[in-house]
Amino acid sequence: MKQFLSSLLFLFPVSALAQNHYLLVGTYDSPTSEGIYVFNFNAKDGSAVPVSHVKTSNPSFLAISPNQQFVYAVNENADSTGKGGGVTSFSFNKKNGTLTQLSRQSSEGNHPCYITADKTGKWVIAGNYSSGNFAVLPVSKTGMLSKAKKVVQHTGSGPDSSRQRSPHVHAVYLKDGNSELFVPDLGIDKVMTYRFDNKTGNVLTTKMKFAAMPGGTGPRHIDFSPNGKFAYVMLELNSSVSVLKNNGGGYLTEVQNIFSLPPYYRGPMSGADIHVSPDGRFLYCSNRDNANTISIFSIDKNTGMITSVGYEPVLGLKPRNFNFDPSGKFLLVANQNSDEIVVFSRDIETGLLKDTGNRIQVGKPVCLKWITVN
Repeated sequence: MKQFLSSLLFLFPVSALAQNHYLLVGTYDSPTSEGIYVFNFNAKDGSAVPVSHVKTSNPSFLAISPNQQFVYAVNENADSTGKGGGVTSFSFNKKNGTLTQLSRQSSEGNHPCYITADKTGKWVIAGNYSSGNFAVLPVSKTGMLSKAKKVVQHTGSGPDSSRQRSPHVHAVYLKDGNSELFVPDLGIDKVMTYRFDNKTGNVLTTKMKFAAMPGGTGPRHIDFSPNGKFAYVMLELNSSVSVLKNNGGGYLTEVQNIFSLPPYYRGPMSGADIHVSPDGRFLYCSNRDNANTISIFSIDKNTGMITSVGYEPVLGLKPRNFNFDPSGKFLLVANQNSDEIVVFSRDIETGLLKDTGNRIQVGKPVCLKWITVN
């Protein structure tokens, strides 16, 4: 792999590709992957070439600092103490697309699966799936992490005894990177709502405390409309989407719940990621197991409610995270079990997807993030 990267760097010097964007890929450790991979993505035709690679254990989710100088990765590991997960920080060199490790701290839990950076660049928040908690870690101006300043533990369970015996934090979403923190917890069927103080790193519950999801549905990921008026929650255990009106102050009320797979589908259900398109007109979500699709919905900007537009096969196995490129013209899907990223073009008028034929080969891809060159 190293020889392959070196030869491509010789053929395609980064300086010659400076008009493009860097794609960063977090992976699970496997015989064909170990760490974070950096590619240069051509926004004109959806092609990509490898640039660099840095080793770190199971970086299943990444976050980029607001100034794009630093990258933060969870290390989705566990141990018998209940604090085996980690968070690692890296500096990012935009000139040559390389990552350099700076520091590592405990995530204060097991199997951290999500991380986000606040808009001041002073804090990162990591969610621990197995431990059902999340931690707020200070970040210095040089990208160095310090020990967690705050750890918030969830309690409770859900009706699915195989998946919901205890809390399972699956995302930590800072709306606009600022003071409203939303934490979907798969184990207790709630989206917990908090106020985040970016001066102190403190976390306080809102008056509402949480938005309850239907029992046994397992909220996983959340995204908001560009105007912030509506939230969209991917419910993993029954592959449905909950549409919530955002009334402010962490107060969410459900206005719609819709199955995210074709009505004729009868296989196992395992919803994964969810994103609103940059223009706010369409909603996309990924489904794994036998489905292996991206579901596409149009959004009514007045009501926030969604209507099915279509279902696009991901042309691979177990789609996890997916993401739009910075132009919004392409949608990239990380197919974990087929060891590649599939690049689709996106019709901005209809929302529909079309296979570009471009593939990005990388073992066990699970998270896609972007850094702009200019």
